[in-house]
Amino acid sequence: MKKLAGKVAFISGGSQGIGAETALLFAREGAKVAVVASSSLAKAEIVVKKIRDAGGEAAAFVADVRNADEVAKIAEAAAKALGPIDILINSAGVFPPTPCGGTQESVYDQVMDINVKGTWNTIAAIAPSMRARKTGWIVNVSSVLGSMALANYGVYCASKAAVNMLTRSLSIEFGRDGVHVNAIAPGNTATPMNENLRTEAQYAGFVEAMGARTPSGRTYSKPEEMAQAALYLSCDDSKPVHGAVLVLDEGFSLGF
Repeated sequence: MKKLAGKVAFISGGSQGIGAETALLFAREGAKVAVVASSSLAKAEIVVKKIRDAGGEAAAFVADVRNADEVAKIAEAAAKALGPIDILINSAGVFPPTPCGGTQESVYDQVMDINVKGTWNTIAAIAPSMRARKTGWIVNVSSVLGSMALANYGVYCASKAAVNMLTRSLSIEFGRDGVHVNAIAPGNTATPMNENLRTEAQYAGFVEAMGARTPSGRTYSKPEEMAQAALYLSCDDSKPVHGAVLVLDEGFSLGF
């Protein structure tokens, strides 16, 4: 029996990285998937084609999660195309360095608006239908940096700390309506978001230092492993779980 048979999933940031792997996994588990890209419909359609080629059902959309009206329209279009949305995965995010005193206001706004406001906007657009139907699963993609600090990435850390608290607060708000709100907090995961850190020579020392403090010996996890955690939090396997922030960081945050 497929875990998500008959379900509809809406995945922001679904065209690459953790979001794309989650879309592919959810489709294999029986869900119809709305793959939502931030700017490129073509990238979303690549993921959709993979799902369809494997016998699944999916549709591609583009939405700037910073724009509440745009998100609401896309959520409505996805529900019309695939059915009422049962699962929301908030995977859209950005990860630029933000050294204090050397970061433009526009970059600060971009990080907070996409990572925090974007998460809020998708939940605000989709959760009312879930609450009305007394069922739903919302999984926010946070980060281990929501609970530990990294120099020169202060705004990102703050944004993910906000996502963690948003997760907890909305879990209380929605829980009695049958809606689960949880988060996964990936550590270093090999995605396009950090490809420059993994591949450019100037960051070799930084990557080596991260590896030295990673207890598992794996500096980078795989995005499909994050997708498996999202699956757990998106079905009845996690029925008693509300307001959790599941850390998936190879032990990186435990310290030396």
